[in-house]
Amino acid sequence: MPALQRDEAQTRARLIDVHRYDIALDLTQGEDRFGSRTVIHFTARTDGDTFVELRPAELHSVTLDGHPLDPADLDGNRLPLTGLAPGAHELRLDATMSYSRTGEGMHRFTDPADGESYVYTQLFLDDVQRVFAAFDQPDLKAVFALTVTAPTDWSVLGNGIATQRDPGHWTLAPTPLISSYLVAVAAGPWHSVRTEHAGLPFGIHCRRSLAPHLDADADEILDLTRRCFDRFHQIFEEPYPFDSYDQAFVPEFNAGAMENPGLVTFRDTYLFRSAVTDTERQTRGVTIAHEMAHMWFGDLVTLQWWDDIWLNESFAEYMGYQVLAEATRFTDTWTDFAVARKGWGYDADQRPSTHPVAPAPEDVPDTASALLNFDGISYAKGASALRQLVAWMGEKDFLAGINDHFARHRFSNATLADFIDSLSRATDRDVHAWAERWLRTTGVDTLTPVVREAADGNWSVSVEQTGSPEGTRPHRLTIGRYDHDRTSTGRLVPREPLTWDVPDDDARSAMGGRPALLLLNDQDLTYAKVRLDPVSWDTALGALSGLPDPLTRAVVWNAARDMVRDGELAPTAFLDAARAHLPYETDLALVQGVLAFARTQIADRYLPRPQRHAALATLTALSRDILRRTEGPEHGAEAGLRLTAVRAFIDSATTPEGIQDWLEDGSVPGGPRLDPELRWRILARLATLGAVPLDELRAAIDAELARDPSATGREGAARCHAALPDPAAKQAAWDALFTTDGPAALSNYLFTATATGFWAPEQLDLLRPYVARYFTDVPALAAARGPALAAAAGRYAFPDLFVEDHTLHLGEACLTDGNPTPALRRKLIDQLDDLRRAVQVRAAAENA
Repeated sequence: MPALQRDEAQTRARLIDVHRYDIALDLTQGEDRFGSRTVIHFTARTDGDTFVELRPAELHSVTLDGHPLDPADLDGNRLPLTGLAPGAHELRLDATMSYSRTGEGMHRFTDPADGESYVYTQLFLDDVQRVFAAFDQPDLKAVFALTVTAPTDWSVLGNGIATQRDPGHWTLAPTPLISSYLVAVAAGPWHSVRTEHAGLPFGIHCRRSLAPHLDADADEILDLTRRCFDRFHQIFEEPYPFDSYDQAFVPEFNAGAMENPGLVTFRDTYLFRSAVTDTERQTRGVTIAHEMAHMWFGDLVTLQWWDDIWLNESFAEYMGYQVLAEATRFTDTWTDFAVARKGWGYDADQRPSTHPVAPAPEDVPDTASALLNFDGISYAKGASALRQLVAWMGEKDFLAGINDHFARHRFSNATLADFIDSLSRATDRDVHAWAERWLRTTGVDTLTPVVREAADGNWSVSVEQTGSPEGTRPHRLTIGRYDHDRTSTGRLVPREPLTWDVPDDDARSAMGGRPALLLLNDQDLTYAKVRLDPVSWDTALGALSGLPDPLTRAVVWNAARDMVRDGELAPTAFLDAARAHLPYETDLALVQGVLAFARTQIADRYLPRPQRHAALATLTALSRDILRRTEGPEHGAEAGLRLTAVRAFIDSATTPEGIQDWLEDGSVPGGPRLDPELRWRILARLATLGAVPLDELRAAIDAELARDPSATGREGAARCHAALPDPAAKQAAWDALFTTDGPAALSNYLFTATATGFWAPEQLDLLRPYVARYFTDVPALAAARGPALAAAAGRYAFPDLFVEDHTLHLGEACLTDGNPTPALRRKLIDQLDDLRRAVQVRAAAENA
């Protein structure tokens, strides 16, 4: 199917205005297909030709202004409309469409827990044509009026208030002017909790088997929703622009959530079946706030073309963290952002596939290339840039500019230039120059302190800046100064920090002796890698856990992480720091982030194979220390730390001793009791280790699935079976992964579960033949199953454990000769760059 070209979209937008869609969906036609009838009312400005997009299983009939068109004229996903005359037109199409199993278009899911079926739409970026016919580009906004025929025991949700006219027949209130990709429908026997706030109906919804978990958290979810809603109304002058606010937690969702106006869809793993940490609850809260921010930035005011996707995602990312911190009990959101998101941006920005936060229009020539820009740059780097912009121009002026932007472009489309113009009207600062340096450039700056000490005890500091090759990127940052606490060994106390503008400020001198620790970008207000001078680094290694603010500690941990990736710090030194300081760390986000990097990157990829066992032993010892510290009644952060340590201990276990006993006892000594998530985690680790007879492992997996016959249980079983160190099990998993059609083709979630179980560092000899097979088989899979599965195959099925030049050669040959789809090509480029970095880090560690 050809991707829509930007110049084609511009030509079509000059030719037509689209006014209204009347859409009738029939969801009663079986498990594989549904009916779709579309009436499009549009106006042509001049004589001309254009096309409408549709990807049907079968196109039954088409009429234009009452005259039949030949359905056989459909070419791929395009139906030509020729000889349009100026004036009003009506296009009618009757089609049968296919349900998706990949989370694209109209996804259908049957719950193994109770046999109930659910459908929902995910129409971003150009998947509306999988559901109904459309002029599918963001700047042809229209009113959408939908009717839905569904089984009589189903309920239907949509962008507007849904009304059941008679059993099985639903009408959705027409939308205001919105883009086609924002239309949403979700239908099934939903369990719903409804309320009202600010005069609007609010609702939260999930499949019936998850009803107890939604009910358990309904008060928290609705409280966060109300608080964020009220906070947005305090800072935005434009009221919430839609008639209701529903949040549906839907199965097998590819993203975290989608900002459909009036009906936000979330992955239903946000309804917690098992114990979670407070940081994971905070992440759910950030997502709620993020999607609500889109109601204004993205839905009310929408990008004109996909080069400005950052205007949606960077803004919502920034506002999600900021509003949650301002309006709810989750006041430390920016620590989690520093640990869980900044690295995503830094890594993406150092790969060959990097791009500006706001790429030039010519760099996003079509929808296929646009889809590749949903990455750590559009989200994490863009949000970091906005946070830096607020620090530089002030929050008051920033919000004034935002409100000007909303007022000028409500229910319309806008560009980067429009946005910057609105900000410029609110401040006397040169926002245009700032935007050129921050939003149109690529790469990560590295900031290094240069400290000079005189014989009389005076000292001075300057900041060396490298990076941002297109020009010098300005940074407004804080330099933290810390001294040893004379009353408490291992603790550091702050002096008054320095506010610094890089590169404008010159070296500064200060009296009173140099601090024990100088930290650039304290409070993490800018986007840059930082380094520490030797004295400060020695202080950090000895007293990192003694820094008083978790966000300060996050900046130091990120510096250490970047130094490992850049070959400036031995991976074992990072492990030693984690071993020394994590047992005393109180911030959950920091513990989770540092452990994840230590386990998945250092132990599995960066260290030479002979050192891996010792690294895992370090991590299990560290986990035991946290468990000892958190013994006793479980509550609050202590319970979260304990759960994090239990997970890390399981994942790092090198023998079945201990975790096998936990599984048999149903509990960790001293708690917690094993819930489904922990039981599946232990089984996956036991399967990987293979220290238990295979027949016993298979029986245990089957017994656990009988105990937990949910969708999550089915995924856990798939992961465990793929993890078994058995040639037949590996072949069966591979066959399942690379089946491209028919009922045997895995859904998106089962694909990911199987892929993550398949590759294991403990099984390299068994897995080696599959490395070459991956690069041979994956292009056909990506071509057959579409962008979502292509991205999953590139991310989860890639043999990244084989940190070898041979893997790089195979991957580069695939890029050259394998003709990968755009989505797969981007993933391969990124994975190979990460692998190349791992090869270099490992070689340095071997030669140390």
